[in-house]
Amino acid sequence: MSRKQRIVIAGAGLGGLCAALCLARQGFEVEVVERAPELAEVGAGIQISANAARVIAHLGLLDELRRRGFEPETAEIRDGRSGFTYFRNRLRDAHAERYGFPYVQIHRADLHDLLLTACTAAGIAVTIDSPVLTYRAFERTAAAVLISGREVEGDVLIGADGIHSAVRMRMLGAERPRFTGQVAWRGTIPAERLDRAKVAPVAGVWAGPGRHFVHYYLRGGALVNFVAIEERPRWDRESWTEPGAVAELRQAFAGWHETVQEILGAVENTFLWGLFGRDRLKRWTDGRVALLGDACHPMLPFMAQGAAMAFEDAYVLARCLAGDDDPVAALKAYERLRIDRATRVQRQAMENGRLFHARGRAEQWRRLAPVWLASHVLPGIARSRFDWLYGFDVTA
Repeated sequence: MSRKQRIVIAGAGLGGLCAALCLARQGFEVEVVERAPELAEVGAGIQISANAARVIAHLGLLDELRRRGFEPETAEIRDGRSGFTYFRNRLRDAHAERYGFPYVQIHRADLHDLLLTACTAAGIAVTIDSPVLTYRAFERTAAAVLISGREVEGDVLIGADGIHSAVRMRMLGAERPRFTGQVAWRGTIPAERLDRAKVAPVAGVWAGPGRHFVHYYLRGGALVNFVAIEERPRWDRESWTEPGAVAELRQAFAGWHETVQEILGAVENTFLWGLFGRDRLKRWTDGRVALLGDACHPMLPFMAQGAAMAFEDAYVLARCLAGDDDPVAALKAYERLRIDRATRVQRQAMENGRLFHARGRAEQWRRLAPVWLASHVLPGIARSRFDWLYGFDVTA
């Protein structure tokens, strides 16, 4: 490479900051432009499995990730009312033993702060209050065009600007997301408000007809994160920050297991958002412009892989650009290496959403009986079902 190339990234979310760090480690000059007026990540808990923890380790941040997060003992799927256990898989030590890296649950804001602090230490420029409106692509450069009219030019532009990506809009036109028929409440609760004897240190899923409930600990056990999914016939807003009615949430899960009731009884506020599905994009690149993370493969939450896929993208993107003096060819290679895997995870997440929401008790048992059989009779086979996901080594 004859000179240090300059990479502009639209979006200072988790994927954008991870990409910035991966690129900086490869010797690129990086500038990140972010639409928000301040860098304060919204959201609640996310889960970082071994495939994503590999990238965090590559950046030298794994110890800090573990210090700020929580490592659950097991992953479980249980009946929402009776508590019957359909599936249990050991996580805390077993996940690291099998895949080489831990399974960590962490507050999104804590992970964002970890990445942002590392970007600052690496000298990466992050400019806030700079919404990207569109971009201009040239033969030898690409420029993010801000709403202010200013252009931020580089050798390459990466659109890591989320589900409502302006870069994707310019590249591919308006999208048509489909409402899945499901909405999700989310929130966090101080663990001190709960009876810990009723809320085990697990990644817990409680399944029932038309709805399911997820909970896990954060911040070393100081917080409990919850996500409650319910089927609804219609929804027209795609936002993570829509306030939800606590009384309505509790009513939706009335009569469920005491663990669910213990958590919901301590909820003081919650957010509600509709879940929308999207088709595989026909392409992720346009010359010297490429998409990353939610901008090109937004994930439903039922595989807990949204951040993980963005981190895998970031590593592959940096490696491709570092390995080819032709940025256009490098971005095409990045797309080719990532699009099938990201699409597979997207589709599996959609399938999991259907798995948890059977119509009636008999249908629920029919769907989850194979899961129970594998978990209790053939646990080795049950664990191996996740090898394609968690065992994937993007750094190899």
